[in-house]
Amino acid sequence: MEPREDRRGGVSEARFESLLDTAADGIIVIDEAGRMLVFNKICEDLFGYTTEEVIGQSVNMIMPPEFATAHDEFMSNYHRTGEKRIIGIGREVSGRHRDGTVIPLELSIGEAKTSEGRQYIGVLRDLRPRRAVESRVSQLQAQVVHMTRLSAMDEMGAAMAHELNQPLTALLLYLQALARQIKVCHAEEKAPSEKLLGVLDKSVLEAERASHIVQRMRQMVEKRDPERSTIDLREVVNEALDLSEFVAQGATVTIRRVFGMNPIWVDADATQIQQIMLNLMRNALEVAKESEERWVKVSIGSDERSAVVSVTDSGTGFSEDVGKSLFKTFSTTKKSGMGLGLAISRAIAQNHGGDLLADPGGNGQGATFTLVLPMRRSMPAES
Repeated sequence: MEPREDRRGGVSEARFESLLDTAADGIIVIDEAGRMLVFNKICEDLFGYTTEEVIGQSVNMIMPPEFATAHDEFMSNYHRTGEKRIIGIGREVSGRHRDGTVIPLELSIGEAKTSEGRQYIGVLRDLRPRRAVESRVSQLQAQVVHMTRLSAMDEMGAAMAHELNQPLTALLLYLQALARQIKVCHAEEKAPSEKLLGVLDKSVLEAERASHIVQRMRQMVEKRDPERSTIDLREVVNEALDLSEFVAQGATVTIRRVFGMNPIWVDADATQIQQIMLNLMRNALEVAKESEERWVKVSIGSDERSAVVSVTDSGTGFSEDVGKSLFKTFSTTKKSGMGLGLAISRAIAQNHGGDLLADPGGNGQGATFTLVLPMRRSMPAES
């Protein structure tokens, strides 16, 4: 009969192997020299090696070269100084499949002192499924942001068409007058007069005006990946206000711009910041056109830490009940629209490390929406 001690040891070993085989994460045990002692089934699937192929081999065989070098340095430093830099700390690393594929991993390392020396237990989790989900979420967020830009342009479409019609109509009239004058000059064999050249200059200006309107609309509605760069917030906001002003003209609303003289540098995606401004201006103009005074004031300022853009309308403010759901997705008081504008605008601001705040106003004061963005710590290099 086997000694009880051996039976217990056999049962314990069987339980340990069962635990390794049913674990949801990869488990590797190495000795002080970095040789692999345990390599469970998840690791076999993860790295493409069988347990028999790796036992006794250096753990560096499942690491990209740069991680293998760093691992050796960490272990050497720990054995020499006792300073724990990777023991007991979860971190992201990269592994290498036998076919050379680099695998993003989450690694946690523990230490055990045994009769055969120190051993290290690594628990590995494949990050590829998580990264795939994060990538999909990012794509969906970009689609929603693009959809709100299209929604904003759709709501402004009639006003845009009206404003485009003005320079195009003027251009047509100028060109018709120009054609008549050229025929006269040709018949009389005269050089073009100063008046004729002036009409030509006006035609060019009207064509450029129409082109600028179309270009701004195109930049807003085109689908592209976010691109952050160092921008002067005043210039970006000013362009958005120019676009909004086309709508304001039809509603006889005055836009008051309160800008400082000095640049206000922020690191941001210019188109997304303009999207926030268009959303805020669209709402403010809609409120202002129903008020007696009919104005919207846009102020830009900054301190050492933050850049601030405030949009105030001449309305009567909003109630506490409206304020509670103001930034909630699909919440709107409009007859048309999806209620995404303010929710997406705040999300964009927060993704930039800032925020979008609302002051309800009231008591004769209009509402104020404030965009806060982190200031750039240093001035951009001169080109």
